[in-house]
Amino acid sequence: MMTRSSIKRIALICLTLALLAGCSRTPRVAFYTLNATAAPEAATQALEAVAIGQVTIPDLLDRPQFVVNLYANRVDFLEMQRWATPLKSEIPRVIAENLAALLKPTRVSAYSQNSGLDAIYRVQIDIQRLEMAEGKGIALDAFWSIRRSDSGPVKSGRTVVSEPVTAAGYETLVAAQSRALAVVSRDLAQALRAMAIPAAVK
Repeated sequence: MMTRSSIKRIALICLTLALLAGCSRTPRVAFYTLNATAAPEAATQALEAVAIGQVTIPDLLDRPQFVVNLYANRVDFLEMQRWATPLKSEIPRVIAENLAALLKPTRVSAYSQNSGLDAIYRVQIDIQRLEMAEGKGIALDAFWSIRRSDSGPVKSGRTVVSEPVTAAGYETLVAAQSRALAVVSRDLAQALRAMAIPAAVK
């Protein structure tokens, strides 16, 4: 027959083992993707095909982990918060989807797709700065250029965006980054329309 002290000792051991098992579990990694947020606009005359070329980003950001800015000269790599695909692939995909909505029914693709081989307008984007700060938001600085494949004029520009967040959480930072890319997309759409006007007049 077990005594009361023995029962207490067994219960304590079981509780200790349960706590150890819980502590030994590996934290779960969260994966995130960007999404197109540019609102579809009324259908207009289609432009000739547009292709988004390779997007360059700072070496600091060319990694799966989230990079968050803590202070002016300090960043942190978040091992448990990661991009599902590299930003070099995510950004051109999102820009292409945004432009497809903004320039509907124009065909927009990325260079990685065969459908971009016959594009008339080719877009290059150089991300100079893309910072995430928890509880604050996103800061983006991008240079871009648009070139016609028929040796036509080149149009270039710069988009600087600051997207604040009003709630905590990494989902809000990802959403702010998607909104910032939508601003870049709108600037590109405006430039593409301007470049297409002379061709339409001819």
